Amino acid sequence: MALARSASWQNPEELDDAQIAALAQAGSESAFREIMRRNNRRLYRIARAVVSDAGEAEDVLQEAYLKAFAGLADFRGEAALSTWLTRITLNEALQRRRRHREMVELRELDRTSPSGANILVFPMGPEIDNPEAATARAQVRGLLERAVDELPASFRLVFVMRDIEEMSIEDTAAHLKLRPETVRTRLFRARRLLRKALHAKIASGFSDVFPFGGARCGRITEAVIARLAGSKRYGGADQ
Repeated sequence: MALARSASWQNPEELDDAQIAALAQAGSESAFREIMRRNNRRLYRIARAVVSDAGEAEDVLQEAYLKAFAGLADFRGEAALSTWLTRITLNEALQRRRRHREMVELRELDRTSPSGANILVFPMGPEIDNPEAATARAQVRGLLERAVDELPASFRLVFVMRDIEEMSIEDTAAHLKLRPETVRTRLFRARRLLRKALHAKIASGFSDVFPFGGARCGRITEAVIARLAGSKRYGGADQ
C-alpha cells in the first residue's frame, strides 16, 4: 500500500472514525499515524496483559496494526474504530500466547514470568522535574506493575481492560466473549488479589517510609538555619 504524504485535513482530532478510516484506506500516512496516536496506549496495554511481556506486546501491536490496515475495507463503522482494533489486537495476542504455550509444551519447559516488564510505557501525566519525586513515582509504578503481572491471566486481562483502560463492563465482556457477570466477578477477585499482594509488599517497608536523611535532611537543615539567621533568632555562634 503506497503512503500518501499529505492528508486532507487541518485538525485530525476532529475527524470521526469513518473519515479517518477512509483516508487511511486511501493511503494517507497521516491518517495511519493519527489512528495509532489515538489507540496505541489501550491496545498496547491489552496486548501486554495477554502475553505478559513488554517486547512481545510491542510485536503483537505491530502485527495487529498491519492486519488492521490491510483490512480497512472490512471496517463497516458498525462499532467504534477503537473497538474494531481492540478485537484484532486481542485475537493476535491470544494467538501469540497459544503458540507460545504449544512451544513450551513441546520442549517441556517451565513457563517463567518475565521481569522488568513495563505496562505503563506511555506517559500518564506531566514530567516531574524533581529527581526524588520521579524516582519515588517510578518505584511505586514498578511495584504496581509487578503486582498486576502476578495476577492470573484471566483476571489480569479483565483488570487492565476495566480499571486501567476504563472500558465498560459490556465492552469488556463482548471482547472476551464472557458474560457481564463473569467480568464483574473476575474484576472483583483481581482487585482483592491486588490488595492482598500490595499489602504484603508494602507492609514490610513501612519503617522506611518518609526517610529523613541524605540530601533532603541537609537541605531542610540549611533552610531552617538560614531562616533563623534572617529573623535574628539565631546569632550564628554556639552558646
